[in-house]
Amino acid sequence: MTPKAKRKISLLTLLLLLVVVVVSSNTFWRFLYPLHHEDIIRASAVKNGVDPLMVAALINVESKFKAENISHVGAVGLMQLMPETASWAAEQSGLPYSSPADLADPQVNIELGSWYLAYLHKQFNGNWSAAVAAYNGGPGRVQGWMQDGEWDGTLETSDKIPVGETRHYVQRVFFNYEKYKKLYSP
Repeated sequence: MTPKAKRKISLLTLLLLLVVVVVSSNTFWRFLYPLHHEDIIRASAVKNGVDPLMVAALINVESKFKAENISHVGAVGLMQLMPETASWAAEQSGLPYSSPADLADPQVNIELGSWYLAYLHKQFNGNWSAAVAAYNGGPGRVQGWMQDGEWDGTLETSDKIPVGETRHYVQRVFFNYEKYKKLYSP
């Protein structure tokens, strides 16, 4: 082997080692799965009795932690709340909310979104899969699928969710949730 070939192999080996070190580091994975607004998420989640890492996973899927996001259907902010849902949640919870512009504020958005997620979790008797599906597809729709036997409400059978957007949403949120648990659990 020529000296030039040996240098190339050494350089490629070093580069591969560097890639392995970077990819196996928490810093790399925390970049892909950030936890911005951690204090607000943790406080709101604890107040509402939900796992803060589930809230973070949902935010990552909904908005990639971009507070200014507005969806094509009008959902706003980190947790992509519809203004009507936010208004209803504020009435039910007593949390402050006066207009859709409030939803761009991470504090307001996360408090209302965490409350609503906790509400859905209770409505579906502690079933996280059904609660997450309802967050995306609406509680009435999810209840109908479960009553009609189209979906049993479990993560293991999430491929049976009749609406593709909601099916993929549930799978992505739980994939993210597993990542968040590995990276941020105490």
